[in-house]
Formats: sequence, structure tokens, C-alpha cells
Amino acid sequence: MVIDIEEFKKIELRVGEIVEVKDHPNADKLYVLTVDFGNEKRQIVAGIREYYSKEDLLGKKIVVVTNLKPRNIRGVESQGMLLAAEKEGKLSLIIPDPKKEIDKGASVY
Repeated sequence: MVIDIEEFKKIELRVGEIVEVKDHPNADKLYVLTVDFGNEKRQIVAGIREYYSKEDLLGKKIVVVTNLKPRNIRGVESQGMLLAAEKEGKLSLIIPDPKKEIDKGASVY
């Protein structure tokens, strides 16, 4: 599907910092993350447990779609979606350049 730039502009992407990581109580492949955007914190459910340890995630800055409707995932509300790339069983989070000092809450273009 091809969308025009006006449709793409509707997607809000922001940088957030993972400040808490918990195992999902009802799913072995999911984490429940608390992500800090500077002016607010949100809970995000993500299927990345088999790719990242809790220690690897804590303090990591990630890119999140922040204007999705909240969704209940296996009994836990998710208030956004993190971005990741996957190929041939490998997964990588989409993160800001660590050499640049991008503040949490920054918009992504």
C-alpha cells in the first residue's frame, strides 16, 4: 500500500527512554515496558523478550509510535508501539544515534 505524505504526517513518532522492564504476566514472549517521554510516562507491551534481556533494555532510548489507540494485549494495556526491524529471526530496535544527544520526547521525522 502506498500512502501520501499527508497520511504519513498523521503518525506521531517520539523518542522515549525505557525506565522499567517487567515480564508480561500472561505471555512468555512479551515485556511490559515503562517508557519516559520527558513530560509523561507510558506503558508499552512489546514482543521482544526473546531478543533482549531486561538489562539490555533498561535506559535505552527507542522510537515509539505515540498516537495509536491504546490496545489490550493479553490483559495488559499498551499505549504505543516501539519500532524495530526484523530479518531472518534477528530483531533490532530502531534507536536514535547514540553519538547524538537526543532528548526523550523529541519528535522523529
